[in-house]
Amino acid sequence: MINRGDGAEPGDGKAAQPAHGDVELLARRLAKDTDISEDEARELIKLIGPDWTSLVREARFLKGRH
Repeated sequence: MINRGDGAEPGDGKAAQPAHGDVELLARRLAKDTDISEDEARELIKLIGPDWTSLVREARFLKGRH
């Protein structure tokens, strides 16, 4: 069994969290593509994980509430 070091185990339903540098790149892209702040994007990544489809859906929902 591979230990990813993030507390998640294969098949446990927890999303693997990306490395810090990856979070920054993902946050920048999400903010640019959905017109939310990078801080909001980082918070979504922290809550949801790195799944792009889910991040975009939630970012659009968040943007619609502002």
